[in-house]
Amino acid sequence: MSNKIALTCNHVSIDYRDISHMSLAKSIRRGGVPRSTIVRAVNDVSFEVKQGEIVGIVGRNGSGKTTLLRSIAGIFQPDEGNIDTHGNRVSLMAIGIGFNGNNTGRENILKSGMLLGCSYDYVKERMDEIIEFSELGDFIDRPVRTYSSGMYSKLSFSVTAILDTDIMLVDEVLSVGDEHFRQKSFAKMEELMCSDRTVLIVSHATNTLDKFCDRVLWINDGQFMKIGPTSEVLEEYNLSQQL
Repeated sequence: MSNKIALTCNHVSIDYRDISHMSLAKSIRRGGVPRSTIVRAVNDVSFEVKQGEIVGIVGRNGSGKTTLLRSIAGIFQPDEGNIDTHGNRVSLMAIGIGFNGNNTGRENILKSGMLLGCSYDYVKERMDEIIEFSELGDFIDRPVRTYSSGMYSKLSFSVTAILDTDIMLVDEVLSVGDEHFRQKSFAKMEELMCSDRTVLIVSHATNTLDKFCDRVLWINDGQFMKIGPTSEVLEEYNLSQQL
């Protein structure tokens, strides 16, 4: 692991508008413009990740883990604070994001790779390796909207793991798919641990984080709780879930 900083989150806060409490009928009575409530999903979170480090992120459902990851990926900007990836290319591996459902798996590999900053020729060169790793067979030439969640996760993992981005963000994808592919994914993650790839993993499977991560970040209701050695943070987090 290098001492070079790959990612900096500096006092990051992220809001979203919640209109879930507003019924359609009530909205229509008010002229079709529902009133929304501003909810702070992530509140004043700061941390740094070194190049080559693997960091897990834990927290209860709704604690802001996925929101933070998507902001690091550049899908949306923080409302306060800033995120600096120090010129590194970032890829996000998550169910339901990143692919065009009307395009085939093969077409999505090419487009995703180019969006990650890879050249057309480089993606074409790695295409067969990605397809073979995904185990999708003939489905690779069918629209992604016809894929199951397991097939989607296989394609997502294969693209992100094999194309050489500097920072890889993993959002629960390792827990999806058949047992054979999960073991294959774990083996690939172990390979990445020996490289300079920086990885952030969101997962409720603390045994997975314990296996792969150098450190763990704990977020609770959008608040920074702690970041530190994996075993230490997971022990405190697991104890908190029993209260």
